[in-house]
Amino acid sequence: MINNMFKAVTAAALILGCSAVQATIVEVKTNLGSFEINLFDQSTPVTVENFLTYTNAERFNNTVIHRSVPGFVIQGGGFKFEQQLPLKATTTNAAIVNEPKWSNVRGTIAMAKLGGQPNSATNQWFINLNNNAANLDKQNSGFTVFGQVNAQGMEVIDAMAALARFDFPATQDLPLQNYTTADRDNNKPLVASNFITIESITVVDASPNTDANVTKVPTTASSNNNPAVINSGSTGLISIFALMLLAIRRWGMK
Repeated sequence: MINNMFKAVTAAALILGCSAVQATIVEVKTNLGSFEINLFDQSTPVTVENFLTYTNAERFNNTVIHRSVPGFVIQGGGFKFEQQLPLKATTTNAAIVNEPKWSNVRGTIAMAKLGGQPNSATNQWFINLNNNAANLDKQNSGFTVFGQVNAQGMEVIDAMAALARFDFPATQDLPLQNYTTADRDNNKPLVASNFITIESITVVDASPNTDANVTKVPTTASSNNNPAVINSGSTGLISIFALMLLAIRRWGMK
């Protein structure tokens, strides 16, 4: 009898869980143009719910793209520019569980997290500029891909990645527009228009299964629970230089 009750409760939970899951398309408006992201609600529900919680609370509004590495990623979601450096970290919710099901190929969006802590993602996300599967599908138990930028939107992303990048005492690889090396050498103050600013993120389609026609690539990791694949110090597949360049983490400005 108890066994039957357990089965009934489990089945009900599964039905309720499935009925609550929907796919979502969000529009990201920036001062460099807009793009849409198709979120993978059904396969990465915890991560999408977390992203939409920040989105619906307008917590991403007026944040900046704080990191750009050509051929690798652009990263945002966690900082604002308030008239001077260092950038100001925004308030975060509790960290979420890792859901590494899909591969970090070009055009996908994934969550940044703390090094060596698989379940530490909060509000920082990154968009893959290239196929980063060999590194990011395995490093730190894999980085959770939870959506994909539409094809037209990647033109905007590539334009962001093409901007000049600058290092400051508080941050590195900061993409800026209308700012030069001479400006940096002369300590010219930064203004809001120099940054890539996320003006807003809004839901434009909450219909079920909006990702049905999106080609999702399964993670290349042999095990989703193997955080030591890259952290072990082995450089058989990726050089030490590449590991230093490709590390993704949740940034804390110092």
